[in-house]
Amino acid sequence: MSQLEFEKPILEMESKIAELRHVSNGSTINIADEIGRMQSKAQKLLQTAYSKLTAAQKVQVARHPERPHFLDYVAGLITDFTPLSGDRNFADDQALIGGIGRFEGRSCVIMGQEKGHDTDSRIHHNFGMARPEGYRKAQRLMAMASQFQMPIITLVDTAGAYPGKGAEERGQSEAIAKSIEKCLRTDVPIITVVIGEGGSGGAIAIAVADRVYMLEHSIYSVISPEGCASILWRDGAFAGEAAEALRLTAQDLHGLNLIDGIIAEPLGGAHRHKEETIRDVGVQIAKALKDLTPWSGQDLIKKRREKFLSYGRAL
Repeated sequence: MSQLEFEKPILEMESKIAELRHVSNGSTINIADEIGRMQSKAQKLLQTAYSKLTAAQKVQVARHPERPHFLDYVAGLITDFTPLSGDRNFADDQALIGGIGRFEGRSCVIMGQEKGHDTDSRIHHNFGMARPEGYRKAQRLMAMASQFQMPIITLVDTAGAYPGKGAEERGQSEAIAKSIEKCLRTDVPIITVVIGEGGSGGAIAIAVADRVYMLEHSIYSVISPEGCASILWRDGAFAGEAAEALRLTAQDLHGLNLIDGIIAEPLGGAHRHKEETIRDVGVQIAKALKDLTPWSGQDLIKKRREKFLSYGRAL
């Protein structure tokens, strides 16, 4: 498992437990009691560490490479998934994947950013940073969902839209703006879950939804802590201070009424308990979909617009 700085004592303890188990398998000496004591200690260390995570530490957890990614959720929650490719204009973007499938037997459209799990897949998916064709593909999928009256599920996990020269030449900002507009005008339920990073316009382009949830240790902000630090302090070393100032944690955003709920992660984070996390996300999506069904398209559009227009208003 990849190491986070604050997890080092826990990982060292877990490594010792694994070594003892290996020894006990080929030994007549009973060391089960010692293993039990060490497991109890490791559990306490885990509880202590995760009960007081700072914003900067939550950023680390949200970015953990072993957290379940979009395709893991599709495999765990969606049956008969059929990916749909291309924006019918330029190319097929592999950072933003989407298609049709069945969620608990109901036909739906599902889309989200995929970061990849190893070097090859990360490069293939451009580290989850979509280009304009990715957001134009999202618009096409939303139009299809509206045509066939299928609810939309979006899973957000991106550091942001790809800032490369080619992306800008092909209209990155326009593609994101049109995607946001399409969300606001779509007459079927949209349910969003931020499963890792929710970075800037690259995230909100598919997250203007009727229900927006965040995993407990995910983050959602207008800019990365490193980018914020480089602007305000002109020094990336202040990323920790920037993370606190940005109010980017699920708890901060729920307190500001900018999201609809927090999905608790198992102790130790989603990267330690992938299957359980995927299941819990599915439970929350099912509850939200039940609340929104049956729906009136015009009512959905009206309430969605009012919801997002109310953000930032003085009480």
